[in-house]
Amino acid sequence: MLTAGNMTVILHQTRSPENLGSVARVMANFGFSRLILSDPRTYAFRGAERLAVKGDAVLEAMAVAQSLPEALKDCVYAVGTTSRTQIEGRTALTPEEAVARLAEQSRRGRVALVLGGEQRGLSNEELAFCTDLLVIPTSEVQPSMNLAQAAAVLLYLCSREGRKPAEEVAPPLAPEQQGARMGTVRALGDRMRQVMLEAQFLNPQAPDHILRELERSLLRAELTQREAELWLTAFKHLGRAMGGSKGTPGKGAPSRGTDPNG
Repeated sequence: MLTAGNMTVILHQTRSPENLGSVARVMANFGFSRLILSDPRTYAFRGAERLAVKGDAVLEAMAVAQSLPEALKDCVYAVGTTSRTQIEGRTALTPEEAVARLAEQSRRGRVALVLGGEQRGLSNEELAFCTDLLVIPTSEVQPSMNLAQAAAVLLYLCSREGRKPAEEVAPPLAPEQQGARMGTVRALGDRMRQVMLEAQFLNPQAPDHILRELERSLLRAELTQREAELWLTAFKHLGRAMGGSKGTPGKGAPSRGTDPNG
């Protein structure tokens, strides 16, 4: 079952108050309340209330994050939306597959549905922060959907998944089995970057492509939070043993921020 309490909707680089209000209304329609704006293109959203009919509570509780990784830090799984069917090295899920995965992963902790901005959607770099990606099948005449309309399609499917009979729903995992938060995996990625640059495993001119792939493999492995913290501690010690600067970034490896566990 995909419960509202474990589901987060993230709007990345939103610029339209009308779309924000419409998404808030759709969330209220289907019983979802946790909304995060990631790196919004404007903070002038006063017009959103006009279209957020009975979605005022969603807007009032809305959070703002400076970046997509920050918005995702408390989640164990995220699926990003795109209208592009060909993205190198990745296979897009159907909406039904994506919602089933959201429901399955929500047993491990909080999950996120990520929708891109109105102007260009999510870039490949931004999609790399998401565990999976989905494409809503549309006509070739107009393959790109309006933000609020895409949210309506996907949140309807999410709400339907949440209404499955109790006998079809797997129980939540015990606290010690809860999944690794993406913020912790991100902090682990920072430590891996430092060590792997020191070991000359990563290309110092373009380390992020391989690093994002390694981070996604860790997310697919479905580590527990404790396991991710153990990996993080292990890479800290490896960095020190290799002559790093005792917890500070290694040569050529600027820090991208850390998780509270880092």
